Amino acid sequence: MRKNIKTTEAIFPMPVLMIATYNEDNTVDVMNAAWGTMLERDHIILNLTETHKTVKNIKKRNAFTVSIADANHVIEADYFGIVSANNTPNKFANTNLTTTKSDNIDAPIINEFPICMECEFIEYQDSKYGCGVIGKIINVTADEKVLNNDKVDISLLNAIAFDPYTHGYYKIGKRVGEAFKDGLKLKK
Repeated sequence: MRKNIKTTEAIFPMPVLMIATYNEDNTVDVMNAAWGTMLERDHIILNLTETHKTVKNIKKRNAFTVSIADANHVIEADYFGIVSANNTPNKFANTNLTTTKSDNIDAPIINEFPICMECEFIEYQDSKYGCGVIGKIINVTADEKVLNNDKVDISLLNAIAFDPYTHGYYKIGKRVGEAFKDGLKLKK
């Protein structure tokens, strides 16, 4: 029997994305965003409101990075989601994380997160059903420790997902099937 659970935030898993920009004074700003995904092969979309300091920075710098948070840095990832840069301008300094300036765009790469997408700002959609920030992925870097034959090995990534039902974080990592192959068993 099914039961109504009175929630609309029901998609799981939701990625835990670290969106990084530079502030006006060139300090690093990072926010945690669970509502983001691929728009097409080389474009990303982030459902963020213009009240976020990060969105203001993205519009000024025309660039941002998106890192996938991992289990080793769940405390920092959560901190970036609960502390606003509007109230704590240099919140990044409260962590022990480090950055490197991207060679491709005007945004920081957080060294400790294993995957980083370097994005050029395309547009901001603010209509009733506008999706927020849209960016073109210019480059992707990955720490060598999560690579296997020069491809990201998800089992090494230790990526975390946000659970909107109980507000928890879960580690992702066990492969359970082969995409575009396993379903062929049912094809007649």
